[in-house]
Amino acid sequence: MTITKITTQKKNSSRYSIYINGEYSFSLSDLALLEAKITVGQELSAEEVKSLQESSELDKFYQRILNLLSLRSRSEYEIRTYLKKHNCPTDQADIILNKLSEKKYINDLAFSISWIQNRQLLRPSSKTKLINELKIKGINKEIISQAFEETQPDEIESLKVIVEKKRKLTRFQDNQKLMQYLIRQGFHYSEIKNVLTDQAG
Repeated sequence: MTITKITTQKKNSSRYSIYINGEYSFSLSDLALLEAKITVGQELSAEEVKSLQESSELDKFYQRILNLLSLRSRSEYEIRTYLKKHNCPTDQADIILNKLSEKKYINDLAFSISWIQNRQLLRPSSKTKLINELKIKGINKEIISQAFEETQPDEIESLKVIVEKKRKLTRFQDNQKLMQYLIRQGFHYSEIKNVLTDQAG
């Protein structure tokens, strides 16, 4: 089997189509092509072609994950769930996750710290709610605890911000309704009471 042509794909300039004996066989990203070290005119065995085709499928999934991560950071659980949803074999998913981890593209502790900091900056929440959100992202309790130790968010300050914001809405003028809402958000009764008392003057 001979590699007869390697050409840039029209719809994706960073991906290359590889032709074997004049027919399209598989594609590789520019980096994967460099790693494969294949050239036009090279002779390949059937086993080598099969291995490259498998590498092509792995490469496609890997590039999709890189695109996903370019939008926002993800937890390991989110990436594994995405790969499973798109029918990526488990062994390939393991390879992809290991590669992402080695390159520091995924890190559940860094993800958790960033999640807490961004939520506190953009939409303050109780510690309880943040913990539940991280659990949904598949973060284990040890990493969650470490993330809170490193960030140490001010829950009282978050509570004050939320109270001030909700006070502007007609339906939260009543203290009882506001307290019920804040308790559902994971804040403690005593903290809510103190903040409402302080703001009342």
